Amino acid sequence: MNSTVFWLSIGVALWLLGLHGLLTLRQPLRRIIAINLMGSGVFLVMIALAARSTPTDPLLVALVVTGLVVAVSATALALRLSSALEQPPEDGE
Repeated sequence: MNSTVFWLSIGVALWLLGLHGLLTLRQPLRRIIAINLMGSGVFLVMIALAARSTPTDPLLVALVVTGLVVAVSATALALRLSSALEQPPEDGE
């Protein structure tokens, strides 16, 4: 087993673990964490695929870096929306 297959299998396992959490958990925070785990698995698979060639594929690396920025922003938005849904409205509203 070479290192590419090892990291591909770890990435797929992370994705499947996140999918299991997304389908079985009901708390919003845990579902957000499960989605982030799925994203991490996808990023790991993309980096493993980029590293399989002798010169590392810069396109996949750039996509992963961009995806990390988008994932952090989406997580921040999801956490804010989740906290807004859990708070009861105030008396004046």
